[in-house]
Amino acid sequence: MFDLDAIEIFQHGYIDPSEIIFREEIQDICRGNACRAYGKTWACPPAIGGIEECRSRVNNYKNALVFFCKYELEDSYDYEGMVEAGEEFRRTCDKLWEKLEGHKNGFLLLANGGCQRCEKCTYPDSPCRMPEKLFPAFEGHGIVVAEVAKLAGINYINGKDTVTYLGMLLF
Repeated sequence: MFDLDAIEIFQHGYIDPSEIIFREEIQDICRGNACRAYGKTWACPPAIGGIEECRSRVNNYKNALVFFCKYELEDSYDYEGMVEAGEEFRRTCDKLWEKLEGHKNGFLLLANGGCQRCEKCTYPDSPCRMPEKLFPAFEGHGIVVAEVAKLAGINYINGKDTVTYLGMLLF
């Protein structure tokens, strides 16, 4: 498709989206507001829909590129490093999305975590300010990230004092 090394993706693999198992209990974690984004962004539940709507959305595609980026941390408690890595991962997703210029209608990009582009999201009162750069939450779809990594033949755990962020480009 294009050179993934140019956008600093650590590992990647391809899967058939129909192999993905969607789990209601993952969306239950979202409903419990574990990451404090539930009901606050267009990228997360309930805005992205229930488990069946998410399954249907993903299964509209025939292929999926699963990719991840690995980041080094000072130690396993380096919260600031994890936040910085998350921001860098979003920039990597943006670079990948830019590579699709002119073809974006045939793709869907899911990314770890919710959208954090705007200081305050317009959800649910107004439409998204940047729908073309809205990458819905991977986990919010009810997808177990580690299971998808295994399907793609890539490692989700990458050593001591690292954090891994995973994305999936459906096409």
